[in-house]
Amino acid sequence: MRVELRALRLADPPERWEALGFDVSDASCDLGGVRLQLGARGSGITGWTLSGIAVGTREIDGLETEVAGEVSPPEAATHPNGALAVDHVVVTTPDFERTATALDVAGMSLRRVVERRDGGRMGFRRLGPAILELVETKDGPSGPARFWGLVVVVDDLHALAGRLGEQLASIRDAVQPGRRIATLRASAGLGEAVAFISPERH
Repeated sequence: MRVELRALRLADPPERWEALGFDVSDASCDLGGVRLQLGARGSGITGWTLSGIAVGTREIDGLETEVAGEVSPPEAATHPNGALAVDHVVVTTPDFERTATALDVAGMSLRRVVERRDGGRMGFRRLGPAILELVETKDGPSGPARFWGLVVVVDDLHALAGRLGEQLASIRDAVQPGRRIATLRASAGLGEAVAFISPERH
C-alpha cells in the first residue's frame, strides 16, 4: 500500500484561513483530498496524518504523525479564493541522511534528490494528492526534522493577488516549468510559510 498524505494539523486560528478566502467549516478546510485541521496546539504545522504506514506510528524523525483510519479522503471543496489542492508540503532537516532514512523506514523513500547551489540537498516524494519536499538546512539549528510550510494550488493567481492585496508578494516564475508562484507575507498572521502556485498545464 502506498503512503498518502491525508491531513495536516495547523495551529492557525480558523478565522485567519477564512479571511484568506478558504472555505472553513468545523475548524477544517479540505483541499484536493488533504484536510487542513486548524486550531491545533503549538505553532505552524504541528503534524500530519498518513495512510499506508504502520499502525501505531507516532513520529517520523520528530514529525508528529497519525495513522489515518478507514475513512474516505475528503471531497474537494470550492473555495472563494480559487484554491484547488495542496501542491507540496515542505519539511526541513539539519541532517538529510537521518531524515531520509527515517522516511524510507516508514515507506516513503525519496524518489528524487537534487543538490542546491549552497551545497544542501532537496528530496522529493509524492504522497498521493501532494508532494513531500525535504530540504536540508545546513546553517539551521540542530535537532529533528520539522514542518516548514506548504504550497497551495489556485486556479487564478492574478485574481488571488487582487483579493489579498499587500498580503501577497509579487507573482514570479516557479521552479516548476510553466508555473507561477507567489508567497504569502507575514502580515497574514499564519504560523507557517504559505505560497500559492498556478496549476500544472497538461
